Amino acid sequence: MTSIRHNEGILDAARDCVLAYGVRRTTLTDVARRAGVSRMTLYRHWPDVRTLVADLMTREWVRVVAELDLSDPVRAIVAGVRGLREHPLWRKIVQADPELLVPYLMDRRGATHEAVLEVLEPVVGDPRKARAVLLVAQSFLLSAPTMIDPVTLDELDAELVTLLEAYLG
Repeated sequence: MTSIRHNEGILDAARDCVLAYGVRRTTLTDVARRAGVSRMTLYRHWPDVRTLVADLMTREWVRVVAELDLSDPVRAIVAGVRGLREHPLWRKIVQADPELLVPYLMDRRGATHEAVLEVLEPVVGDPRKARAVLLVAQSFLLSAPTMIDPVTLDELDAELVTLLEAYLG
């Protein structure tokens, strides 16, 4: 069994490969080579690139959420949306492999959704509100760039603040 630290190195290598090639063009062989491990080491933990990338996305997105200052929940949520929207891995996946996101929008919650809900529920005080806030934030993350003409992302993010302040009171 590899250590967590060893897995971090593998996830770092996977991130570098995805940033360089995109998900579809990244192979476990590429990741193993970049991480300095055998392919068998990877196969012990991840049966394929998509599973590895799912763990990578979870790690990266949870890091963004973990860095938020929750003393002002509304500002933290908007900062989280901005942080994810600007994240290099997020941008690469949206640009090159957006179909990877569809299952998390249409079929199931992912590990990142669960982690965000764990943070939101105590802050907003209600599981229903936490889920509603996550859905709104997710729509601003995914769709705001399609709505920037004639407004800017900053203006849309200001509207997100207004929405959240009204909802969360």
